[in-house]
Formats: sequence, C-alpha cells, structure tokens
Amino acid sequence: MPFVAPDYRRIPAIHRLLDLPALRAAVDDYGHAPVMEACRIAVDQLRQRISAGEVSGPDIDAACEALGGEILDALRTGVASAYPAVINATGVLLHTNLGRAPLPRRLPPSLKSYLALEYDVSEGRRGQRLAAMADRIARVCGAASAVMVNNNAAALFLILKAHAEQREVVVSRGQLIEIGGSFRLPDVMEASGTKLVEVGCTNRTHLKDYAAAIGEHTAALLVAHQSNFRIVGFTTEPSIDELAGLAHDRSLPLIVDQGSGALHDLRRWGLPHEHTVSELLEAGADVVCFSGDKLLGGPQAGLVVGRSEWVEPLARHPLYRVLRPDKTALLTMEETLRAHHSGRLEEIPLYAMLETPIDALMGRARRLGRRLRERDVPVRGRETRAALGGGTTPEETLASYGLGLVGGQGLADRLRAVSPPVVARIEDDEVVLDLRTVFPDQDRSLEEALVAAYSGLNANHEAGA
Repeated sequence: MPFVAPDYRRIPAIHRLLDLPALRAAVDDYGHAPVMEACRIAVDQLRQRISAGEVSGPDIDAACEALGGEILDALRTGVASAYPAVINATGVLLHTNLGRAPLPRRLPPSLKSYLALEYDVSEGRRGQRLAAMADRIARVCGAASAVMVNNNAAALFLILKAHAEQREVVVSRGQLIEIGGSFRLPDVMEASGTKLVEVGCTNRTHLKDYAAAIGEHTAALLVAHQSNFRIVGFTTEPSIDELAGLAHDRSLPLIVDQGSGALHDLRRWGLPHEHTVSELLEAGADVVCFSGDKLLGGPQAGLVVGRSEWVEPLARHPLYRVLRPDKTALLTMEETLRAHHSGRLEEIPLYAMLETPIDALMGRARRLGRRLRERDVPVRGRETRAALGGGTTPEETLASYGLGLVGGQGLADRLRAVSPPVVARIEDDEVVLDLRTVFPDQDRSLEEALVAAYSGLNANHEAGA
C-alpha cells in the first residue's frame, strides 16, 4: 500500500487555541506560560495519536474540538493541592495517613502577620525562640524543663545523641518496635551513635535483667511505648518506679519514650488507662518524650520534658537547630497547650470528637439519612466502632454511629474522586461512614459527595460498565 502522510493540518495552531474564550479566561486564572505549555502538550499528544493511527478520518475533527476541554482539565490537575482537605469518615480519630490530630479550626492571628518569634519585645533585641514555649510545655506537663523539636523520632534521637553517644543504652527486647513507614527503634538508636543493649525476652523482662546489663559504658535505661501492638498473656515487665529506682541507684537517667502524648486519664472516655506524662515523671522518669499530633491533639512535633539537667542541654546541642520547630508548629502548639491548661478540651478537635455523645451522632445520622433518601440514595443508620488510632490503645474501640450504603469498593473509589474526597471503610460490601470523625459542618459536603458518587455508580451499572 502507498504511504499516506499523517493529516496534521486540521490540528488548530496554538494561537487559535489561546483565542478560545475558555482558555482566554484560563490565562487570567493560571497565567499565560502554564496555559501555553498545556496547549503545546495537548497538541503534541494529538499528533502522536494521529501518527500511531489511533485517531483518523472524521475522528480527527472531534479530537480537535475536545482539545479545549482537555487543556482545561490538565490545568486544573496541575494546580490541584498536593495535600487536599478530605472528609475522614473512617472512624479513626488519629489517622496517620490523614494527618493524625486535626488542628484547631481557628488559626492564631499572628500566623497571618509578622510575629515576635526570636525577638524580645520588652528589651527590643533578639530573643530566644523556644523560651516561652518551653515554659508552657513544662507547666502543662508538670515538668521542670521542656524542649520541642519537629517530631518524636527527632526527640528521641536528640536525647540519645546528647546523652548516650558512643555509650550503651539498655532496653527490653519486648519494646524494640517497628511502626509505620518502617521506623525502627534500633535503627534510630544506631544512627544516634548509641549502642543498644537488649535485655529480657519478648514477653518477659525482669528488673534483674536490666541490673545485670548495666556496666561502665552504660549511659541510660530506656523504656519505649509499644505503640501499635500489645503483648498479652504470660508477660511481665518492671514498673517505671522500679526502673527509676535502679537507674538512680547506679547514677543513670531513666528515659521514657511515651509516644502518644497522653496528658489525661483515657478512662474518662471509656478507654483503658495509659500512663500520662505527669504520672511517668512522678514515678521517677528523668526524661519523657512524646508526639505532639497524637493524644496531645496538636501539630506534628516532638516534646521532651523532665529534669533540667537532662533536658536543657538538648536546646544547646548543635543538632537542635536542625530539628527545631517552625513558627506554624509553635503557634498551633501554643493554642493546643492553652486549651489543655485551661481545661477547655472541647477547643481541641480530637477531644471534641471524643466527647460527642452517641445521641448527637445518631441525630446527625437521622437528618443526613433522611435528606439522602429523599435524593434516592438508600443509606441506613448503623452502629459503628471508632478507634483512636495513631498507635494508641490498639486493641480498644469506642461506640460510635454513622451511615451504611451498599456499593463496595466501587462506591468507595468514587467517594475518593469527589471534591472534597471522602475516605470511608468497607465492611461486608457496605461502605461505612462513621460520623464521629466527620465534623458537623461537613455534613452537607458529605451529603453532596454521596449523591454524586452513588448516582455515578448507578449510571455506570446501567451502561453496563
């Protein structure tokens, strides 16, 4: 057969595409250069499709007419937020993949202006970034001293680097944890220059095991929160006050990686008790570190509290400048600590969700369900179980309530494709939407998302897709 040259002449020139009303408006929204680039990419892709024989004859005209819409879609995708807001309907309050603790809805005014971050207003000269925050953290935790860094792994790393580099730290085998993202406690210890000394067995470690491991090169005893798992059954481990007594008898510090940042007794919300930061300090721990975005309910951060001789050197360590928090974390942490100190926990979204009674969730589910059924979305109210998440109380859940809708993975996928995306869970082919983790002011958005996703799913089924 004779060679037939691809017909590119019907593809509109770039300047003609830029003349389309929709793309002229896009230039105002996105700028001339991004729109020009999107036009060039779309035209090149159409040329490639024509050359490959994927588009030919009359289909070329239809493909050319569709160019404007494709360019606009590409521009919208290109400027979409890298971290879009989502509706968390999973029932996991501290969802690590969704940013853990949601921050206070009202941001401090100083985030929108200049602020006295490292400036002493009264003296009119350079000030200390951490001084005011350290005082607030210590006061809330009942500690003598405090330091804040950018996450809890950094906090533990800094403690070990400052106080145990090239020396030994004794820790129970049952606490050598690995958590999300392949974070392993032994790896952190090794990276800090600390030698790990393992004692005891996975399920049973005795005080005598720690005592036998202490030698001339020992720098500290370490207790690590088990985070996402529990060892149950035939188990034993020394108490914090026993370990503190042993450490102090040998002139060593006891370091506790408390992890979750619990400041309050969780039994208040029907959950099992977990040692609070202040209880650990009262039991004799010299240094306690924990996360800011778990049970504290604040921004991502690592907080270190304890005795001044062990905590204050951390802020003077050369590594501290690498790990120090930025102004956004400091200001949101200040708001969070203020709520804890005043007892107004309802101002912290995590605790507002924990405090919400089942009756309130059921009322929201009834109202939302009625509106959805009127729009031909056959949801039903259902009891659910919510979880704290974030590595806290891994075996425990709390009573909750929400909505269920048959649709399986197909519906869950469509819910994530709407704006804002809705993240739910699936149980027995039913998409479950737990309202404990959906803010009340998101109910209307959740309604629209369910209508759009369900109607789209039905349309696909009717089309035989």
